[in-house]
Amino acid sequence: MERTIILLKPKPPYDFELTASYAVYFRDYYGTESYYDGVFRRLLEIDGRLYPASVRSVGTMNSPKLEVELLADSLSPDIIGRARQQMAWILGIDEDLALFYDMTVEDQALAPIVRAFRGLHVPHTASVYEGLMLAILGQQISSHVARMLRTLLIETYGPSLEVGDRVLHIFPPAEALATAGISGLRAIKFSTRKSEYIVDIAARVVSGELYLEKLHDQPDEEVVRSLTDIRGVGEWTAQWLLIRSFGRSDGFPYGDLALQRTLGWLVGGGNIFSQDQALDYSRRWSPFRSYVTAYLFAALRSGRLPDLLGG
Repeated sequence: MERTIILLKPKPPYDFELTASYAVYFRDYYGTESYYDGVFRRLLEIDGRLYPASVRSVGTMNSPKLEVELLADSLSPDIIGRARQQMAWILGIDEDLALFYDMTVEDQALAPIVRAFRGLHVPHTASVYEGLMLAILGQQISSHVARMLRTLLIETYGPSLEVGDRVLHIFPPAEALATAGISGLRAIKFSTRKSEYIVDIAARVVSGELYLEKLHDQPDEEVVRSLTDIRGVGEWTAQWLLIRSFGRSDGFPYGDLALQRTLGWLVGGGNIFSQDQALDYSRRWSPFRSYVTAYLFAALRSGRLPDLLGG
């Protein structure tokens, strides 16, 4: 295979290690993506073909540069351009955090967390379809079980490619999940209800009845309304998709129990916030609640939150 190098220049400050670590939930490997030894890896799908991509930092936080290495027998300028666009989106390189940072300077609760994770950009799912399926998969179960189900789903039904001594997967296309059916998902430990939701959405995507990418052109309120009209999708799921799949700056999954607990530790004297309390308190952070959410979860998932809270 030939190697092609694409250079990306994120908006500074950009901390590649933090952003790539967030994408894999501060683990070496999480589903379709991996990050270890300073290299972020995933497959890109373009026109039905799979292209292995690896990304490393060759710059600094304040002068960031990323090298994307693509492997293929041949690459046209069009494929290279689309690969550049996909990886730029996935790694959130175009986010401008300046106004968010300005807002948090005087926020005594948030400021230590924002300083600790300065340069973290919010990574995005490759498509709205993938983000929706992942969000449904994670509904009302522990993060441990969600990781297990995600891995089983991807490794069972996701197309794969052997690259060196590694096997890389992409998220299963809608056709694969619609064909697997409820029985296929039940066979890999999905609940009946979750299987029904996933298979129904996959079938609607395959038929063309549901075209999720068109929602990129809609305002936040319309995106949420359209998503919550889908069977199995509630406000929690829609708010997470605003953050991870649409790249909006003001998503806030106020129904997330982990977020309610974190807010309680941060500003509630240790008392867990209710959904209403979380939503009400969050309004002071609008229109940057997506970044607040990401930074809080970065502190939580990395294990650094207790130290940042002073205990």
